[in-house]
Amino acid sequence: MKNYITAIMLIIGAIYTNACNKSDNKEYVLDYDIVPPYTNADAWIAYDAFNQNLFDSQTHVYKVNTDTEEGANTKATIGAVWTQAIYWDMAMNAYKRAGAEKNAEKQAKYKTLVNQIYQGCNDHYVNFDWHNQDPQNGWFIYDDIMWWTISFSRAYGIFKDTKYLTLADESFCRVWHGSYSLKDRGSYDKENGGMFWKWNNSNPPDNSDNGKMSCINFPAVVAAVTLYNNIDPADAQHKTDDKTGFNGDPDYPRWHSRDTYLKNAKEIYEWAVNNLFDKNTGNVADSRHGNSVDWNATLYNQGTFIGASCLLYKVTGQQEYLDNAIAAANYAMNTMSAPLYIFPYGNGEEQGIYTAIFAQYMNMLIYDCGQTQFLKWVTRTIGYGWSHRNDRNLTGKDYTKAPGSTVSCYDASGIPALMLLFPADK
Repeated sequence: MKNYITAIMLIIGAIYTNACNKSDNKEYVLDYDIVPPYTNADAWIAYDAFNQNLFDSQTHVYKVNTDTEEGANTKATIGAVWTQAIYWDMAMNAYKRAGAEKNAEKQAKYKTLVNQIYQGCNDHYVNFDWHNQDPQNGWFIYDDIMWWTISFSRAYGIFKDTKYLTLADESFCRVWHGSYSLKDRGSYDKENGGMFWKWNNSNPPDNSDNGKMSCINFPAVVAAVTLYNNIDPADAQHKTDDKTGFNGDPDYPRWHSRDTYLKNAKEIYEWAVNNLFDKNTGNVADSRHGNSVDWNATLYNQGTFIGASCLLYKVTGQQEYLDNAIAAANYAMNTMSAPLYIFPYGNGEEQGIYTAIFAQYMNMLIYDCGQTQFLKWVTRTIGYGWSHRNDRNLTGKDYTKAPGSTVSCYDASGIPALMLLFPADK
């Protein structure tokens, strides 16, 4: 009966959307009442299915797809390094969700998962040595590190374990200033503003890798404000910037002061808004190379821009930040999600995880900033995706059809990530 009702609802939705697309009245492009249902219990079913099929029980990292055998430990058999941080975020969200539901058993279960993911990734990724460029297990792109900075900052905020703060501090500063051992230029462009995406080991640095991508600039803002929020103002260490530095070199500090993190965030945000954001449309650009801007919009860049804007709005109370976040969300909903008005997807291999990233920051906009006008669009996406799960309760990145027998960790992450952050009864 459930499948029959869902099918009828999808048909009605398609008919309604087609009819509205023929109309000139753009205010009525979607009947928000047509949303396939899901329940709070479904969130746990979806998340547990994701882990049962894609979390490696031996190595405690996420396998690249459901065909991968247990014991995956090579670059080809596990999910990309930066996406492992997003899966760790999902585990922390599950821990928090279980706490909100006052379910101690589930909370203990997901705390164990949080610890397993941390240790598995620590073991695989050269003990989080940010200066190690091992081609299989090391670090080679600034944004790969910064996604982990965000996750460590969140983990410290939740668990108050100082090892997470140390890793967040050191990874942020390694990206910002460069490496004392590799002597790359660092992501921060002190002369022209903004953050470079790829490190450059030329001495002196040349302009061969001058791209400044949204995927490093806005995550840097998110990381910096999250550190500012989660460091206690009384924390003596973070009263001032580190003066000693990695390996005793003061040019490569190991942490910034709490106030410096907020200064970093505001500066990068201002540059990025002026260079990577169209205030008239809400479109967040992919990247800028000199004067050339790639205006291709993706869900994760829209998401981190929304998150950066919301975090700064909450800290400062300045309306412009919230206005920017709303504009970016409207663009994602009204332009990128048309004509079906469910979250879009791209064809790149890793793009399935963009929904999981977007979910984190839409949660901030809707619940922390009170912009509930976006909630039905989000729940519509969840409903459509969940109604198109396969026989293992896995979903793909195209939420209008069930995935095949082989599902990647990227594609399978989106709907569970959304469900953890958007309860059915809220």
